[in-house]
Amino acid sequence: MDIDQLRYPIGLFQSQESYSAAEVKSNIQIISALPSKFINLLGSWEDDRLNTPYRPDGWTVRQLVHHVADSHINAYTRCRLALTEDNPVIKPYEEQLWAELPDAKTAQIDLSIQLMRYVHLRWVLLLNSMDEKDLARTYTHPATGRVFRLDEVIANYAWHSEHHYQHAFQLAARNNWR
Repeated sequence: MDIDQLRYPIGLFQSQESYSAAEVKSNIQIISALPSKFINLLGSWEDDRLNTPYRPDGWTVRQLVHHVADSHINAYTRCRLALTEDNPVIKPYEEQLWAELPDAKTAQIDLSIQLMRYVHLRWVLLLNSMDEKDLARTYTHPATGRVFRLDEVIANYAWHSEHHYQHAFQLAARNNWR
């Protein structure tokens, strides 16, 4: 398997001009399902598996799970900002550096899975309450100046959810851990 397939097991995120109500609903369901999918896949994994990188020079599964929790907390906050402010400029963070912090390298994944579980409950409740006008609200990323619509943000984080789940899932498949 080549490195690009290991890095992007479901391909790169493909943004669209707009998203139908059915697409938004499907994307919210993908986000909603992620904590349970991680629990089902990783729930019985011991440290040796959790400390295995999902690809050469990649994060360990432990770092990956902590990254997803960190990322989705930020996404939830960004959605709330976009719904309550006029095109706010969000606060970026250095995800690679966050993944190198001691808690991301050593903490039990249950901490982040449970954090993700409860953040996702709140986030999905918020996302499901949004109407067409809300989905068109935006925020700006200061590093690029790019404006993101919330319907695109939802699609991106549905992709992000499956992207990182597949990192762990495919590692398990390659090593006969399923």
